Amino acid sequence: MSRTGEIVLASISAVFTVIGIILLAMIVIGGNTAFQDAAFISEFEQEILSDPTFTSQDTEVITQFMEVFIDLFGLFGWGFIILLVISLVLNIIGIVSVNKNKKPKSAGILFIVAGLFAGVLSLTSILLYVAAIMCFVRKPPIQFAEQEEYYTAKETL
Repeated sequence: MSRTGEIVLASISAVFTVIGIILLAMIVIGGNTAFQDAAFISEFEQEILSDPTFTSQDTEVITQFMEVFIDLFGLFGWGFIILLVISLVLNIIGIVSVNKNKKPKSAGILFIVAGLFAGVLSLTSILLYVAAIMCFVRKPPIQFAEQEEYYTAKETL
């Protein structure tokens, strides 16, 4: 039985995951570089100080929040990239498992876990969920021994 549908859906999902990893890495690296730039930080502080609606205590709180935000941006960004890489690895292992109809049940489980790591409702995870459902639902056709004897010719024509 051919598992082409599952392989195609999982491969498209893997391509989307790779694109997501690359784009997110560029955003995190660019964001961290911009947030660590001394000119950006001084310009931000000057804008806050020049605003007459903020008091000195407000500006201090905002600058402290900005420092915490910079740290959290890098932390969560790299954490999400790690989750996407784990999702990609599980996706590839699932593709190998479903290839040639070796282990479709375990591939379905791997696709579901990879979909959860890729984001619960992203296009990538939806494709993986569909591939997992196909792995669980599609069964190989049952061949009985008497059918094989009936349909095979014992003599050549």
